[in-house]
Amino acid sequence: MKRARVAYAGAIHEAIPHSDGLLLADGRIVSEESVVWLPPFEVGTIIALGLNYADHAKELSFGAQEEPLAFLKGPGSVIGHRAVTRRPADVKFMHYECELAVVIGKEARNVNRANAMEHVAGYTVANDYAIRDYLENWYRPNLRVKNRDGGTVLGPWFVDAADIGEKVELQLRTLVNGQVTQQGNTRDFVFDIPYLIEYLSAFMTLSPGDVILTGTPEGVVDVKVGDEVVCEIDGIGCLVNTIAGDELFGRQGAPI
Repeated sequence: MKRARVAYAGAIHEAIPHSDGLLLADGRIVSEESVVWLPPFEVGTIIALGLNYADHAKELSFGAQEEPLAFLKGPGSVIGHRAVTRRPADVKFMHYECELAVVIGKEARNVNRANAMEHVAGYTVANDYAIRDYLENWYRPNLRVKNRDGGTVLGPWFVDAADIGEKVELQLRTLVNGQVTQQGNTRDFVFDIPYLIEYLSAFMTLSPGDVILTGTPEGVVDVKVGDEVVCEIDGIGCLVNTIAGDELFGRQGAPI
């Protein structure tokens, strides 16, 4: 089942797909354009993975990792479907990252691989932008690169884990202004979902609503002001986002 969270007529609603747009939990049917899309669940801690596809690591001239490159993101970084992400005027290379987002549904502490998928509630699509200019070290993504306000787009749908099944092999792609620029499949993870849950839960408790961003495949390109970026994952959804300049955010001339 697919579910969304939207703001409409001064309130927040759960919604499901309808042939005429969206069916709100109170029975009203509204168009997709008449709502503000929110992340499709209450977001907890965001754990992001870097270089979790071998082809992307190769694209960035890095070899195989011995353990996951994981880092945290704050709640201010998250926005929903059809929202706008800022590109600072001073940057030379800003790119999208289409990722499968794994949503934890049951507390996980010291979970073993065999039972790891029991702790997954479902999935959504993520677009986790990065500004390469600000990167100090690929093995230590800094705050200006990966924790920017509005730089992590989630949605539009939350899809139950049962609808995907135990074997998570999903095709994903990114389109910039209608042109496919990135393609991959989650079967090519360096560290798969059970491994990540086992690894993370060994030293931190994962709680319902926590999100694991599982990394992006090769094919990242620079995006400019005005570009429409669409991240798609088969069976999960199609996430739309637009790039805007400093002036929309009241930051003319701001260095960051």
